[in-house]
Amino acid sequence: MPCYKCFTPTLALAASLLVGSPVGAADVAEESPPLDVVYGDAGWTFSIAPYFWAASLKGDIAVRGRQPFDADIPFRDIFDNLRFGGMIVGEAHNGTWGVFADLIYLDIEVDKSLTRTIAGVPVSLSGSLDTTSVTATLMGEYRVLAQPSATLDLMAGARIWSVDNELDIALSAGGPPLAAFSGSDRQTWVDPMLGVKGRVDLSSSWHLTGWGMIGGFGVASDFSWDVLGAIGYQWTQSLSIVGGYRAVGVDYSRDGFTFDVIEHGPILGAVIRF
Repeated sequence: MPCYKCFTPTLALAASLLVGSPVGAADVAEESPPLDVVYGDAGWTFSIAPYFWAASLKGDIAVRGRQPFDADIPFRDIFDNLRFGGMIVGEAHNGTWGVFADLIYLDIEVDKSLTRTIAGVPVSLSGSLDTTSVTATLMGEYRVLAQPSATLDLMAGARIWSVDNELDIALSAGGPPLAAFSGSDRQTWVDPMLGVKGRVDLSSSWHLTGWGMIGGFGVASDFSWDVLGAIGYQWTQSLSIVGGYRAVGVDYSRDGFTFDVIEHGPILGAVIRF
């Protein structure tokens, strides 16, 4: 997370997608959409949404059974710790059935140090963590509520996690390291996911959107979850601007590898429908 190099905005858009317009076929231009669009008689609609997520990261990360590294990065420091990030959401929907996809790539570096004086000698413990994660979600959707001003979709699918942790720890007492550990480990797992997403139009231009997902259930991770809430503005018939807040959590531990973290923060993105 030291250098912020090419961060691609994407997550907020996801919010808009999740609901049910470009994301769900109920998008509003300057008037309420015709009923055939809401109920799916107009065929398939497609949307993509790149977004920016200024997410904080907090939790325990460990490799090879070592003591977990306590990572705590507030979102205000994201530009200091993020090395690279990219996020995008996509959706295809015909008014009844749909497919939802979300892709997040993060490369974050965290440095921590602690110094104490023992018998007059300063003793320092320093640690560096580089964690790279790819999170890909694919879910099918079924619309259970289709009204001119509101939609609600049930979702079921899977989320793939691929996490690579590299940890360096050193203990020193005013000179060369007295002890040091360096190790890396990678794990890939798949969590089943269930969720709902919805959208409510406040006017011809403004709408609320959001989703909630849970998964894992001990199949891979012990538990994982994902919550998003956002407000969107219909800029044109094919472009929406969305801003809100997203939180994602996962608790996975296996073979000495631990990734028990929560990421949350504001999002900002744009949804493009075609």
